[in-house]
Amino acid sequence: MFVFSTHKIPVATALLCGLVILLPACSRHQDAPAAAATAVVPAKPLSQVALIGQRLFFDTSLSSSGKLACASCHNPQHAFAPDNALSVQMGGAALTVQGGRAVPSLGYMNDTPNFSVGPESPSEVDARLPAGMSASTVGHGPTVQAVPQGPMARVQPASAKAASATAAATALVPQGGFFWDGRADTLQGQALGPLLNPLEMDNASADVLVQKLQKIGYGDQMKQLFGPNVMTDKRLLVSEALFAIGRYEAEEPAFHPYDSKYDFYLAGKTQLSAAETRGLKLFEDSKKGNCSSCHLDRKTPDGLPPAFTDYQFEALGLPRNKDIAATANPAFFDLGICGPARNDVYSQQPQNCGLFKTPTLRNVATRRAFFHNGVFHNLEDVLHFYVERDIHPEKFYPLDPGGKIAKFNDLPEKYRANIDVIDAPLDRKPGDQPALSDAEIKDVIAFLNTLTDGYKP
Repeated sequence: MFVFSTHKIPVATALLCGLVILLPACSRHQDAPAAAATAVVPAKPLSQVALIGQRLFFDTSLSSSGKLACASCHNPQHAFAPDNALSVQMGGAALTVQGGRAVPSLGYMNDTPNFSVGPESPSEVDARLPAGMSASTVGHGPTVQAVPQGPMARVQPASAKAASATAAATALVPQGGFFWDGRADTLQGQALGPLLNPLEMDNASADVLVQKLQKIGYGDQMKQLFGPNVMTDKRLLVSEALFAIGRYEAEEPAFHPYDSKYDFYLAGKTQLSAAETRGLKLFEDSKKGNCSSCHLDRKTPDGLPPAFTDYQFEALGLPRNKDIAATANPAFFDLGICGPARNDVYSQQPQNCGLFKTPTLRNVATRRAFFHNGVFHNLEDVLHFYVERDIHPEKFYPLDPGGKIAKFNDLPEKYRANIDVIDAPLDRKPGDQPALSDAEIKDVIAFLNTLTDGYKP
């Protein structure tokens, strides 16, 4: 057996090679693989390398079941996400094994930075602040207190992100990386992961994957592109296959079309409706929805369209999802950065336990499972959770054996200090009014619908 060793690609090199948006080949699976999923025809022809990557992306023979391709759960007709409402998808040799987490979309991952822990840059702080404000003009916010655990301890800001630019600038914040826990620190490793995961495409080892790649019917084309030794050099074969998938995702515009109504609105080519305008205002209001503090909605300093994520990590205290079989074991907990999928220095730091990456909100209205455990299945429930989690916890959490509400029941008590209870709308107390009324929630959802691709002015 050989071990496929990945290495870090410098950002400049990744950009030069077009690898900067290499994404997971497949994250989780559905019980009925989307065999009907077909590739989207791009506006301009794909390169020969990208065409190989496209074939690999739709090739079911690369899974142990012979029925599962990357496109089975990253369906191009569903914004490269599942076309069902399962909390987690099905994989393994017979497509009977539950995946560990909800499937993220592969769309709009092209600017995802490598995982790191460190302070935010001034431009990142500025992106969180209301229009017209900047880190240089905001006074010193409340003091931040360092958590003296681990070599890269996370600093807990003493107030909301938008209210304390100084705290945000000095906090050591986990950010970037792929998967819900950011564990893929190289582009190759990120794409390789699902192919080897027993809950997913289920290749028992890199050698098994090599054997399948050697049997594919387009090996001669790979030889022409990557050299005569590609089909016999195991390391080269896996590396070039992952490179080809990355080229497909980089060149195929459907992965990142930036053609939602909101994109046209930012370009001055359309207007939002009254409800959408109200929703946008609530989305940005730091005392109401406060969504834009994490889901950045303004163009970058370079003028690029917003990704609707800051790529950072949060602990939200989600309810335990009983639809995931693993949760029947009371000792099982998905701790995000702290595992079970991740195992490194960051996973050993208690201040990271329960933290999951903030996803993009692009095409969010087309999704049917939300958050890392897929516990909610519509936007109404998601927003009610945000604004009522601490006011009416009985709506979301079960009772414990003693008849008490088991709040934050999907995270061990020793890590619950990591849960966000500072940033609106998660700063409420029993007896408070929700940050958003039912009517305002409808307006926010109206705005979120403007983030769906394929808008025709």
